[in-house]
Amino acid sequence: MERVTGIGGMFFQARDPEALTRWYSVHLGVDAPPGSYDVSSWRQEAGATVFAALPFGSEHFPAGTAWAVTFRVRDLAAMVTQLEDAGIPVRRDPVSYPNGVFADLQDPEGHAIQLWQAAGADG
Repeated sequence: MERVTGIGGMFFQARDPEALTRWYSVHLGVDAPPGSYDVSSWRQEAGATVFAALPFGSEHFPAGTAWAVTFRVRDLAAMVTQLEDAGIPVRRDPVSYPNGVFADLQDPEGHAIQLWQAAGADG
């Protein structure tokens, strides 16, 4: 059976796409899409990706939103400090799970973002 090899893009609607693209670049290091096909897109590091449908009303989504993204990070504590120093509220999950540690935040338009420092089989 042929299989996909990864996620090639994530597209979502935004009230102010340019400002939100800048926010992701400045605070999370996700480069803006290139202006031409001669320039490479943002490259993520190889690692585990969870792709899961969740039930409506799941606690993983702020009210009124339909998607969430989890970004892998090498050092969750450093990333959280960086975001908090920029005035971005972050909720650290106090539990250390077998697959790693997590923190949650929202982008300026209220989309759910989870940060994950992987451990165990995914680390």
